[in-house]
Amino acid sequence: MSSENLLNQDPANTRVRVLSEALPYIQQFAGRTIVIKYGGAAMKDSSLKDQVMRDIVFLSCVGARPIVVHGGGPEINSWLGKLKIEPQFKDGLRVTDADTMEVVEMVLVGRVNKEIVALINQAGGAAVGLCGKDGNLITARPVDNSADVGFVGEVSSVDTRVIETLLKGGYVPVISSVAVDQNGQAYNINADTVAGEIAAALGAEKLILLTDTAGILRDYKDPSTLIAKLDIQQARELINDGIVAGGMIPKVNCCVRSLAQGVHAAHILDGRVPHALLLEVFTNQGIGSMIVASEFSKS
Repeated sequence: MSSENLLNQDPANTRVRVLSEALPYIQQFAGRTIVIKYGGAAMKDSSLKDQVMRDIVFLSCVGARPIVVHGGGPEINSWLGKLKIEPQFKDGLRVTDADTMEVVEMVLVGRVNKEIVALINQAGGAAVGLCGKDGNLITARPVDNSADVGFVGEVSSVDTRVIETLLKGGYVPVISSVAVDQNGQAYNINADTVAGEIAAALGAEKLILLTDTAGILRDYKDPSTLIAKLDIQQARELINDGIVAGGMIPKVNCCVRSLAQGVHAAHILDGRVPHALLLEVFTNQGIGSMIVASEFSKS
């Protein structure tokens, strides 16, 4: 067997080659902001959860500036059940009356957020938990059909000062998707939307949505039809042609909106894949779908 083949089979050499491949990406993203929407299976599976936390700490350690935005639908449903409140949905939105809003805020801000903060800190990072109320980070407004869905909101404005202060101090902001309007009324906001608007307000390098799908597929039943890279125009055409459908439409629209506001690249990743974040950001091939502003964009 040739010395080259021996080297290729050496696990240590493989690790060295992986690190070498990552170097230009580490250099490119040092000092750059990466907004990660954390959810799906990666939030429920304990081993995946630990890997995501380690990936976030890795990003921070090599000089990137990660921000984590999260929801927590399954945990909200669990606590509503314990309190004998029946979860209700209309047009894909959680119907959020006053009692449900109280539970949403308790679960997202008081429980899920602090668990993520603790896990990042245990993995060697330095995380700080926030919600939209903190430092007037997010001002909310009701969605158009608020009469039907209650206290479900959308983002009216973002004040990034508290995030920028934390990032400069080397902290990882962890943000739950609860915010208030100008009168102090709390609203539940879709976490994808919050992540996209924060990424846009900061002019982030990347917006990354962790999902339970391989990315954007030409045939949703066939993972081999993954579209690895596309631009805004192509993304809109896929929606118009019905290739992007169902729950993927708001995710793609969220990416498109953030790109239109200055985010350099948006990614839809399968959070069920171990170390999906590192595979997408630091390898030549990546694993998900990357959307850029135009086909001439370089990210």
